[in-house]
Amino acid sequence: MEVARAHLDRIERLNPRLNAFVDYKPETVMAEAREAEKALQRTNQDELGPLHGVPLSIKSSIDVADHLCEAGSRLRAGYVAVEDAPLVARLRAAGAVILGVTNTPELLMAWETDNLLYGRTNNPWDLTRTAGGSSGGEAAAIAAGLSAGGMGSDGGGSIRVPAHFCGICGLKPTPGRIPSTGHYPKAGGPFALLGVVGPMAQTVADLQILFEVTTGPDDGDPASAPFSNNAGGQKGQTSAADDWVLGTSVGFFEDDGRTPVTSETREAVRHAAVLLMSCGFHVDAFCPEGLEEARRLWWEFFGTAGGMILEPMLRAAGSELSPILREFREWTQASPAHTGESLLTAWLARDAVREKFLRQMREHRVLICPVAAVPAFRHGEREWQVDGHTVKYLDAWSYCEWFNLLGFPAAVVPLGYSKDGLPIGVQIVGRPWEEEVVLAVAAKLEEERGAWQAPLMQF
Repeated sequence: MEVARAHLDRIERLNPRLNAFVDYKPETVMAEAREAEKALQRTNQDELGPLHGVPLSIKSSIDVADHLCEAGSRLRAGYVAVEDAPLVARLRAAGAVILGVTNTPELLMAWETDNLLYGRTNNPWDLTRTAGGSSGGEAAAIAAGLSAGGMGSDGGGSIRVPAHFCGICGLKPTPGRIPSTGHYPKAGGPFALLGVVGPMAQTVADLQILFEVTTGPDDGDPASAPFSNNAGGQKGQTSAADDWVLGTSVGFFEDDGRTPVTSETREAVRHAAVLLMSCGFHVDAFCPEGLEEARRLWWEFFGTAGGMILEPMLRAAGSELSPILREFREWTQASPAHTGESLLTAWLARDAVREKFLRQMREHRVLICPVAAVPAFRHGEREWQVDGHTVKYLDAWSYCEWFNLLGFPAAVVPLGYSKDGLPIGVQIVGRPWEEEVVLAVAAKLEEERGAWQAPLMQF
């Protein structure tokens, strides 16, 4: 009970400035915590779930029974979920106490978190900067200690960019590894290729627990597959203490030759490579072919096709749309709508570039690269000067988008700081269904990095 109370007190104290939580019920949380405490007193601890009594949060685009699931949109204002999404039910079955749900941009279509229902979410490292999007509320809550961990979703960096901006860890799994059933917008059609739900936490060990608890098939996810937790090792063998992963060959690249990254970002990637070499990995400088094709094709699915899926609803909404969603709509409408032929062509090209990547990753089973071109940006910014070049908003996150298009799992671990003292994460990417390998490499990297400082939050 003390743990739950401490998190609720922290929410009451810090959330007014962060605006991370949009719906939480202290009475319900404390009732669940009391039940967890009674179970601890009457039950053999070995029989309790791995998350017994742990207070977690959920992105407000995922169904949590009796909580708002509005995805930041006036079009869903007041919508309350009737039942838990499968991943939430699995968390509860493992003993978790659900604190509440966190803020998102409208319909999740931005790399920052702001909407007309609740306003913007601020970064706990610097309130003048964004926590990222679309899982920005979730990242801010975890980084500030309002929540012990939680679940977000990612169709173009929406777990990884907020984790990078807020100095926490995040995992974008292979589509279908954790069921997206109960997520809004629904993962269907092109979105099923790109969009996933995944864990966010302060440490890789916590990511691992959340991943193991929530993974497994579900009929509501079109990408779901019956798959055991055994890719690359034995279940549970993804902690830094295990050495089975040390034979893995790792490739790293500091930038893609198209979108420059800050010097501190380059240094973080180089530092990751050095740390992995120091503990026994074989590490080479390696930049895969096909990155630009993957970036272009990602927009064909997420931007062009996704815009077509959302357009009937957006057209009916009119002035009810938030400014950043109106901006996204303008970007999608700048591209010609898909015909059946153009969508089929894009789909075939996606499969071809994915095959090319898989062949290249026979030699390098894991890739290390930037998460984004820049650290957390100031609210409202749309371009940045990096090494004398202008990096525009839609280009800065291509380092994440490739791996949504390809369906590869990718984790983020904080590894450095910008000149302004903002966190910088690195991305650890693996082959499909090899989350255990990705998490094991991430754990080694985290162990070699050493202790990580949380934001001071002097506000």
